[in-house]
Amino acid sequence: MSEFLEILTHGRRLQGAVKDLSLSELEAVQEKLTNIIEKRREKAAEDEKIAQQKQAKIAEIQEQLQQAGLDVSDLESAPAPKTAMRKTGKKRPVKYRLTDKDGKSHDWTGIGRMPRVFKDALEKGKKLEDYSI
Repeated sequence: MSEFLEILTHGRRLQGAVKDLSLSELEAVQEKLTNIIEKRREKAAEDEKIAQQKQAKIAEIQEQLQQAGLDVSDLESAPAPKTAMRKTGKKRPVKYRLTDKDGKSHDWTGIGRMPRVFKDALEKGKKLEDYSI
């Protein structure tokens, strides 16, 4: 436990630590601690409410299972429903096609990094429009 917590939770050590504080400073500390305690109580009450709602929902689902004549093991053994397949986007149309000296065709959509074969051709004085489809 940290030294602060040891002082805070031990009566005599706390009294010794705050002996130099004025009454108004002590009251300000008390007010801050009261606010912290109140917030913790509200949080605990909220957590309890959420837990009760969760238990009520579980009981409701169990009742629905009984009414349907099902058991939890039926749900576990049932095949999982298929999830929606991820849609593949349409491929972008090819805008440029270059056939190299070996007869191999190189396509480029015009988006992204320019392929090396296109860069080499442009450096040799060709224009990108020459390869437009």
